[in-house]
Amino acid sequence: MASSHVLRGLSTISFYASDLEAAKEWYSELLGLEPYFNVPGYIEFRIGDYQHELGIIDSAYAPEGATKGPAGSISYWHVDDLQATLDRLIALGAALYQPITDHSGGKGAFMTASVIDPFGNILGVMTNKHYLEMLTSRQIN
Repeated sequence: MASSHVLRGLSTISFYASDLEAAKEWYSELLGLEPYFNVPGYIEFRIGDYQHELGIIDSAYAPEGATKGPAGSISYWHVDDLQATLDRLIALGAALYQPITDHSGGKGAFMTASVIDPFGNILGVMTNKHYLEMLTSRQIN
């Protein structure tokens, strides 16, 4: 019998930007690639081991009541070198939101940090032992 999953995995993370062209340039610089999908009002990158989608939407299309400042949940992207990634994000103009924090009792297995990108979105980065274990078990490199 096939297993049923309510939440199967991240499909798309969407951010808003009042200056979509500036966001396109900033994220292209950060990620080292151009968006694979680019239409008026929306761009999208495919990134990472599972080609997750990072979409950036012109703020003009934000739903009514959307906040104008950082808010809501934080999605964390696994990175290989947390400090180097955090340093690069800040060098590119992001502002520190949460410093590096160890959530594993000093073991370094689950460490997070987050920044506010130049467009007001919270971008979380982390090192995650479980992510690496799953990656290895699926033999994806």
